Amino acid sequence: MKQVLIAGVSGAIGSALASQLLATDSERIVLGLCRNSDAVRKRISDRRLRLARWDAETSTAQELGRSLAQMLGNDDCLDTIIYASGLLHDEHMFPEKRIEDFAAGAMARSFAVNCTGFGTMIRAAIPHLRHRRFKRVVAVSAKVGSIEDNRFGGWYAYRCSKAALNMLVRNLSVELPRRCRPVSCVAVHPGTTESGLSAPFHQSLASLQVHTPEDTANNLLGVIGALNEESNGRFFSWDGSELPW
Repeated sequence: MKQVLIAGVSGAIGSALASQLLATDSERIVLGLCRNSDAVRKRISDRRLRLARWDAETSTAQELGRSLAQMLGNDDCLDTIIYASGLLHDEHMFPEKRIEDFAAGAMARSFAVNCTGFGTMIRAAIPHLRHRRFKRVVAVSAKVGSIEDNRFGGWYAYRCSKAALNMLVRNLSVELPRRCRPVSCVAVHPGTTESGLSAPFHQSLASLQVHTPEDTANNLLGVIGALNEESNGRFFSWDGSELPW
């Protein structure tokens, strides 16, 4: 994993992933996509972290393609792509408890960040995946996006958008080996992590195993590092076990 692209590098999981990747290989380059590069620079000052402004809701594949070409330079090959962008709530939306809370705008925003942004990123990055080394394409999904595992309902926008992300991963796992072999494209559930995303639910999380961002990054990198061509098209949990779609 010499050149790694991380979308959502300003988030808790994204920044922890970047920090660990940079710390474990002195020759590794991390390309980070985020809306606020200044915030990332305050946490990670390493010159091997190259940043580009990117918004999962609005940035186009053409814009991202130009940014990737500039960041990669002459060595334009990507070894690993990690999509760590995600939206559960903000000042304008909150997870739904019942169908009366359903709002089309919230659903559209969730799809834009949790699913569409991943497809846009891969569309821009595919020219840099055609080399002959093994590639890893990883979408940070969520267990609540599993259709088979859904026994509690609620959280309509988040569940539906993560289920759509899982389908996008599955689709790409069919196409990418035809065009970019050898490659493995997977979805990964990071586990419950201390972050702005989980902060409003601290009371309900008391009975769950909650990880620090650093522990989550370490767990995810363990799963990512173990990927091979046989892993392609699968949905893994943070501990390496397989989840149902």
